[in-house]
Amino acid sequence: MSELPLARDLAAIFLEDIPLIDLRAPVEFKEGAFPNAVSLPLMTDDERAQVGTCYKQQGQAAAIELGHKLVGGAVRAARIEGWLAQLRQQPDALLYCFRGGLRSQTVQQWLADEGVIRPRVAGGYKELRRFLIDTQESASAQCHWSVLTGMTGSGKTHMLAKIAQSVDLEGHAHHRGSSFGQLPGGQPSNINFENRLAIELLKRRHQGEHAFVVEDESRLIGRCALPLNLYEAMCQAPLVVVEVPQEERAEQIRVDYVQDLWQRYLEMYGAEDGWPLFAGYLTDALARLKRRLGDKDHRELDGLMQAALKEQASTGDTALHLAWIRLLLTRYYDPMYLYQLNNKRERIQFRGDKQACLAYFAEQHARQTPQESPTC
Repeated sequence: MSELPLARDLAAIFLEDIPLIDLRAPVEFKEGAFPNAVSLPLMTDDERAQVGTCYKQQGQAAAIELGHKLVGGAVRAARIEGWLAQLRQQPDALLYCFRGGLRSQTVQQWLADEGVIRPRVAGGYKELRRFLIDTQESASAQCHWSVLTGMTGSGKTHMLAKIAQSVDLEGHAHHRGSSFGQLPGGQPSNINFENRLAIELLKRRHQGEHAFVVEDESRLIGRCALPLNLYEAMCQAPLVVVEVPQEERAEQIRVDYVQDLWQRYLEMYGAEDGWPLFAGYLTDALARLKRRLGDKDHRELDGLMQAALKEQASTGDTALHLAWIRLLLTRYYDPMYLYQLNNKRERIQFRGDKQACLAYFAEQHARQTPQESPTC
């Protein structure tokens, strides 16, 4: 088995989107993997648990013997056919297990016995994950970061799409970053969130980019936590403040968090199942702010929201939602934002309306010269 090939160029795996076959158990894959990986495990969760118990109680030799017994005969043949079928679709795929040890070596040898030679990743998942952590840490430390900030509803996420040097953290987290930011379909695991972000930074730094713009975020985007070193870099970064009137912001929230979001639920779940999920999502999001709003304000806002939902369910009109949105901005989001911005006013580098901010970022981008890609 030691003579079979190893893949050692970890950067190339991600830069070239080389397909990966993840041989770890399903529970390991669910905790975290890579966007270019497919789960085709050597052992099921239960089989892995049995082998692990045997290893602890009787040692490695007994565990290996049990593994071959559990994955033998027809089970082994079926799994080999699964790997071969995947390799027929992606003949350049690489194999990996957790550390690049027995599981990937075993599968590599079984495939070789079938006449198919594929490399396994040296160090396995652990080395790939370590490489991406190092990639993200070096980018956080070495790149120039700017933060786009502005009051809730300013349309910052829409602006990022027009900024060449932007990194969409909320896109990677599949969440809009506020109490109302949950999107249908759920969020990735934190490891998958970090991996996707690191791969984007790797590719863009490889192309010579070294300055990035992100939206102002707290450490948590939904339940995805930003890497601490990146968050700390953002907390020290210069700020660009977009200034948008409240009425325009309220309309943007109505479109993004009511009208467009309902369409997402409708497309994913259909009208009958989607409506109670959507209405429950809005109601629960407001309820999460009850402690900060106080009971009286929460009851008033909830009453306005339920009236708006009733009208929307009846006629499809979402205009009534503007009543609770305006009130929530006035009583909660705007005062909170102004307080927070005042505490970091010394970091403000530029402020203006949307067009002025976009022009500022375009000018900054034009001044940047590509740098040689890092070796990390």
